[in-house]
Amino acid sequence: MPRRLVIALLACAPLGAAAENLTQVYQAARAYDAQYGAARYALQAGLERLPQGRALLLPSLNLTANTTRSKTDSDSKNPALQPSFERDIDSYGYALTFTQPLYRRQNWIQSDQAEFQAKQAESQFGLAGQDLILRTAQAYFDVLAAQDTLALVRAQKIAIAEQLAQAKRNFEVGTATITDTHEAQARYDLAAAQEISALNDVDARRRALQQVTGKEYAELKSLRADVKLAPPNPIDMQSWVDLAEKYSYPVLIQGASTEIAALEAKRNSAGHAPTLDFVANHGYTSQSASQLSATGSEVTSSSISLQFALPLYQGGAITSREREAAYNLERTRQDLENARRGAALATRQSYLAVINGIAQVGALEQALVSTQSALDSNRLGYEVGVRINIDVLNAQQQVFSTRRDLAVARYNTITNFLRLKAAAGSLREQDLEEVNRALAP
Repeated sequence: MPRRLVIALLACAPLGAAAENLTQVYQAARAYDAQYGAARYALQAGLERLPQGRALLLPSLNLTANTTRSKTDSDSKNPALQPSFERDIDSYGYALTFTQPLYRRQNWIQSDQAEFQAKQAESQFGLAGQDLILRTAQAYFDVLAAQDTLALVRAQKIAIAEQLAQAKRNFEVGTATITDTHEAQARYDLAAAQEISALNDVDARRRALQQVTGKEYAELKSLRADVKLAPPNPIDMQSWVDLAEKYSYPVLIQGASTEIAALEAKRNSAGHAPTLDFVANHGYTSQSASQLSATGSEVTSSSISLQFALPLYQGGAITSREREAAYNLERTRQDLENARRGAALATRQSYLAVINGIAQVGALEQALVSTQSALDSNRLGYEVGVRINIDVLNAQQQVFSTRRDLAVARYNTITNFLRLKAAAGSLREQDLEEVNRALAP
């Protein structure tokens, strides 16, 4: 790397701050990101379906109590037979009811539904975790790409400034025309404008990363210059597609929805089935008097019973709900097939992006060697008079463009590999740690 480029890279790196790596940034994102936090609470809420489903099969115990004060004023039309009276009546009591479902087919099916609802919540949380990894990695490498662009623009600006100074010296001694000076000045002014745009892009990318992590980073560790990008393992695309169609989180989520819909169809069919409950009651009532007697009473009663119920006719509602559930089941099956096809498409696209990205990185590495050689040749030719200033400026532009494209291609290939693993449902924090090991120490 030319010395002036090293100086430019150092110039845009903040001093006195320890660079943080991708793993550290991800840990900050896990603690701060609101989308991931919402998904965590959604998981906890979804897991509560399990005890709710089990509760449908367990006994219930209810206590009711009451107290009443009433006044009775009776005017008799025949006082000889029935005297008139006024009576204040106080009464209170309680009832304790124990119910144990013995046969409720709908409850058993709903309990099974709760298990799939919990699995669905877990898959949704897994999808949110993958999304956080992808968003963090994308934001991290976007910052690095913007910083690389800024460093290269500044390095290019320094090189153009040297070329401009040389053109002015050659014009003063009469070995070059004013055209060389004007061309170099135009390139220098363009580089100054590009530097402003690059600075703005760096700030925007840093703000995007801050939105995910809640922190501002003075410096991030960059990708090692000697990093080698390996192809996906397994190497064939169909293996990745097969994994995605079975284990990608969108497929798992929709698969759980299909199972829930199938059980819902069974549950609505069970609406025609009878129910049988064991019921035990214990009650106590005390009253100071009654409308018929001035004498109070206390009554304690207990009972046990089997309660049988069979729905005979509900206005067609049960049959209608059966049809509705059947249609919803077919809809979820179509959604599941669509999720499989979408997972397969996303996997193929990500796989091709990784393979093509590795090939592009290799081509750009070779192009960088070639463009650097072309720049050296044009500089030598300009010094001996067989090349003009615009040739050197164009060669410089090609070198810096190739460096920028190479850096972006590396970042894109890495993020596309993470997307490939996410499409197959196998993206984990360990994959991010593996990428982190490719960063500069």
